[in-house]
Amino acid sequence: MERDREFLEYVVKMLVDNPDNVKINRVVDEMGVLLTLDVHPDDMGKIIGRSGNTAKAIRTLLRVVGMKNDARVNLKINEPAGGEGRRDASSRDTTKSVDEVMENLKL
Repeated sequence: MERDREFLEYVVKMLVDNPDNVKINRVVDEMGVLLTLDVHPDDMGKIIGRSGNTAKAIRTLLRVVGMKNDARVNLKINEPAGGEGRRDASSRDTTKSVDEVMENLKL
């Protein structure tokens, strides 16, 4: 079942300005599930969040989804080619909180 991938795709697409550039690769091995995320360089700040808090929250939620499906789920966020992405105030101001995304999920 790929509920973990579907969940990640939904959450990330709600956070970013360029949802068509969201790419998720899912690999299963003896260590569990590894989801690798690629986003548009301008959206990296939205996915990482201040002090990495958004990325930490997404990883925590993925672990919960994994536990419900008896799987260990890990997330790797690929840094876009060419550097660190944009980290200015305007990109942080438009970031949705995890609470807003969870409310949209209606779990």
